[in-house]
Amino acid sequence: MTRFRIVLLSSVVLATSSAAAQSTSSSDATVSAKARAIHDSAIVVDTHADTPQRFLDEGFDIGSTDPNDVGHISLDKARRGNLGAEFFSIWVDPATNQGHFARHTFDLIDSVYEQAARHPDRMMMAFSVADIERAHKEHKLAALMGIEGGHSIENDMHLLRDYYRLGVRYMTLSWSNTNEWADSSGDINDSKVEHHNGLTDFGKQVVLEMNRLGMMVDISHVADKTFWDAIATTKAPVIASHSSARALVDAPRNMTDDMLPAVAKNGGVVQVNFFSGFDDQSYWDASRAQAKERDAAIEAFVAKKKAEGQPVTYLDTDRIEREWTAKLPRPSFKVLIDHIDHIAKVAGIDHVGLGSDFDGVSGATPQGMDSAADLPKITQALLDRGYSADDIKKILGGNLLRVFRQVETVSRELQTQSH
Repeated sequence: MTRFRIVLLSSVVLATSSAAAQSTSSSDATVSAKARAIHDSAIVVDTHADTPQRFLDEGFDIGSTDPNDVGHISLDKARRGNLGAEFFSIWVDPATNQGHFARHTFDLIDSVYEQAARHPDRMMMAFSVADIERAHKEHKLAALMGIEGGHSIENDMHLLRDYYRLGVRYMTLSWSNTNEWADSSGDINDSKVEHHNGLTDFGKQVVLEMNRLGMMVDISHVADKTFWDAIATTKAPVIASHSSARALVDAPRNMTDDMLPAVAKNGGVVQVNFFSGFDDQSYWDASRAQAKERDAAIEAFVAKKKAEGQPVTYLDTDRIEREWTAKLPRPSFKVLIDHIDHIAKVAGIDHVGLGSDFDGVSGATPQGMDSAADLPKITQALLDRGYSADDIKKILGGNLLRVFRQVETVSRELQTQSH
């Protein structure tokens, strides 16, 4: 969830339904038969979509065929884009869920299961690489889950294990908020927040327990020192579930050119974020320039709702953000490919993938990337830059599956040793 009420809140472009329809209808025309064949033969894996917020707050049905739906993910859109596996983000807003992080975490997990139960012919819960491969053979969307923010475990290792038992297969060590054991990039410069100089001893224990369980360690959102502590601690490859390259856009959420080779040495993978602010410097700068006014508008709205005794949902603030940054021009599709290209060059072709942040950026994605239906355009763009079919398939999902498989292997080894 690239929402920044804590710092530099993400901005948006209002994607009208007609524009989305035009993009979808034109996507086939812009993708060659060769690119389509490569794309359709791959297991496409996306490691970050915030659609559970819609399931829970909006009652959204992933089987929706509403032509006016501006969301990024539906079963139809996934099918058109040959999306094979989606890690649905279990993100608990720390500001509005004080005192009950775990309860909201469980509610979001439940919402994913409910969608899979509603559409058993087109979607299935998945907990392993083998499950993803089986879903692919059965032409179903493999639904996985990743917790976005270590605050969800409420400093309790028992909860971490419970989440794993329920199917959570990665956890982002921090969201935009520093928790009691991991510093975040989102508030690292806020003197009012107590920081730990990276991971605490308990935080390192969390990483090792995730290794033992077989839960991928996600270092998106974390402060730089937290990243280095995680790399030094983990016994399994890490992932950055939705991060781009800081050399191209100077956002603290992006990965530096020192971090990228470190992820490669660790055997991990960096999944490129589709948020315009992380992919285009001009957009990032424009978003920051309007942040003060936009945040004030959101705060005023929240205060009004509270005064009226009404709850405030993610969708309420999402609508405001869409209105605010309809004013910002969307960057070209090229910027997204530039980040994939850069990470492939610096970290290596085996260490880059896709972490869209679909449904978590209020529609603020580059031109031509309006939903999961547009994923084949990435294959076409990579083909145009000279990438081979085998390398494209690695980026589309092969690299993530390799890392996931290695995390499973390390888990089995560690559990054998402990017995």
